[in-house]
Amino acid sequence: MNTIQTIMVLGLGLTAGLLSGMFGIGGGTIIVPALMLLVGFSIKMANGTSLAALLLPVGLLGAIEYYRQGQVNIIAAICLIIGLFIGAYFGAKITIALPELMVKRAFGVLLLVLAIRYLTYSK
Repeated sequence: MNTIQTIMVLGLGLTAGLLSGMFGIGGGTIIVPALMLLVGFSIKMANGTSLAALLLPVGLLGAIEYYRQGQVNIIAAICLIIGLFIGAYFGAKITIALPELMVKRAFGVLLLVLAIRYLTYSK
């Protein structure tokens, strides 16, 4: 990576961290698309880099603050940890085996579905 890309990725990390703390999002909705569109990573490189960056210590301070405010369901978090641990492994194996274009299209469909759901959800 060159200097400009490095600065962009640092800014991306800050932005994703802020949005993660605000909305619980980051990897798939912010980091992966930005690494692809702004830095020029392939979708597989963006996925792997995002996952590597989101390992244990990243959300710790935010999670502690939410916990202090009574906004963490420990049992649900443990269930998510187990699912994420196993799912990330198999998700990586599947994604690496698929053609790049298929992964991009599947990811695009996921983002569209999420966008439509957020725009039409009224509760």
